[in-house]
Amino acid sequence: MRPRTWWRGVVAAVLTAGLLVTDARAAPKPTVKQLKKELAALRKESDRLITDYYNSRIAHQKADKTEKAARARLAAAQELFDQHSTELRAMAVAQYTGSEPNQVAMMTGRQDPATLLGRMALVDHLVTLQDATLRDFAKIRDDRQRAQDEAAARAGELERTVGELEERKKKAEGQIERIRDKIDQLYKAPGLRPDGTFVPQLPQGPDHITPRMALVKQLIQERFDVPYGIGCYRAIQDGGEHPLGRACDFMLSRGGAMPSAAELRRGEEIAGWAVENAKRLGIMYIIYRQRIWHVRTGAWRTMSDRGGTTANHYDHPHLSVY
Repeated sequence: MRPRTWWRGVVAAVLTAGLLVTDARAAPKPTVKQLKKELAALRKESDRLITDYYNSRIAHQKADKTEKAARARLAAAQELFDQHSTELRAMAVAQYTGSEPNQVAMMTGRQDPATLLGRMALVDHLVTLQDATLRDFAKIRDDRQRAQDEAAARAGELERTVGELEERKKKAEGQIERIRDKIDQLYKAPGLRPDGTFVPQLPQGPDHITPRMALVKQLIQERFDVPYGIGCYRAIQDGGEHPLGRACDFMLSRGGAMPSAAELRRGEEIAGWAVENAKRLGIMYIIYRQRIWHVRTGAWRTMSDRGGTTANHYDHPHLSVY
């Protein structure tokens, strides 16, 4: 290789490395203006999805009403069909066993002409009645079949609307979740330094918690239902953050009772959300179900048994902030 060619290769390699380093750098964090713009777009799409969900609900309600009416018509048609089927079977049995007047006997032997004519008229009348009964039965049978077909079609339509409703509901819920995440990004913990550390804060307000803890509490209240209350400040000096106004317990049951499966899942959701937002909101550690997660390690570890549902944090996630 010529020296000049070799030098060009070195320069190209250096430039390429520089570009790779530049590309490897983390993308700049979105500004509040960008986040608000993205949030506005998400809200617009959310409105469209909610409208689709609403229309799907209306269509489902109509299909449900139509399907019930079709089932009612089928039941009535089936009842009439069964009734006429019984009558036809009785008529067939009567003819087979000779219960009906014997038409051959009526037409033979010595008969008074007037009597013969009268009996012929009776036979004609009976035949006419049978024909009418058979025609009625055929119509009833056809009506029943149409009712069956309609009921099956309406049932299929109802099943389709159920599927569409569920699909549109999931889309709307997913969009709402994205909006929640975007709103979360708009909030920054007060007292955050450029180097990622947090300035200590004094408790304030009637609940005696710091502004940082107040923000975390507010966001959890807005995102999750916490029906059994939130306990934050307490004066007992137990070495934790509660007396400093830097901790809250989000209760999942009352009186130390073990929470239901649904409440335990809610606790997992709260703890998971806290993990995801810890660095941005200044959450220092989380305790839940006899485990602790610390922002320094970014991992859960098991804690020693403290002897009870509440002491082991099975009935509430505990969040402490810096």
